[in-house]
Amino acid sequence: MDKNALLSIILERKSVRHFTAQPVSKSSLDTLMRAGMAAPSAKNKQPWVFVAVTNRDTLDFMAGGLPNCKMLAQAPAAIVVCGDMQKVTDDVDKSYWTQDCSAVTQNILLAAEAMGLGAVWTAAYPYKERTSVVVKALRLPDYVLPLNVIPIGYPTGEDMPKDKYKPENIHWEKW
Repeated sequence: MDKNALLSIILERKSVRHFTAQPVSKSSLDTLMRAGMAAPSAKNKQPWVFVAVTNRDTLDFMAGGLPNCKMLAQAPAAIVVCGDMQKVTDDVDKSYWTQDCSAVTQNILLAAEAMGLGAVWTAAYPYKERTSVVVKALRLPDYVLPLNVIPIGYPTGEDMPKDKYKPENIHWEKW
């Protein structure tokens, strides 16, 4: 891929909340998680684990319990990005898991855009009422914390990228 194609994917990435009924293949979900795992992590701990979900009942249960994830009722799939607290060894390491899993999430979102899929980051952590819905739906063990739920599917075309570039947020050399 050339630099211009990569920049185009980054700049065209959008939060997709409207999906067609077309299923997302297991192979595509695996590719997205593989892209996620290419992210950097503090001390190379790689504290991430994933739950790929295509079961309609599970998607609907989470849609009903997560206030900002209603689009799961329409999405044919989701990837839940979680932190495995057994992969971190001390309090300093534990403080990095959200950053590490956020880098993973961004990789997944960019890969989805590159593959012609739509996706959106919906937060679970740090909201106890949201994480409890995800934990219950997926039967997560107590050492696994869900950071987010990423609904995934083929976009209807309703959601468009936004120009978020703001020169006033950039300072050169000093404030």
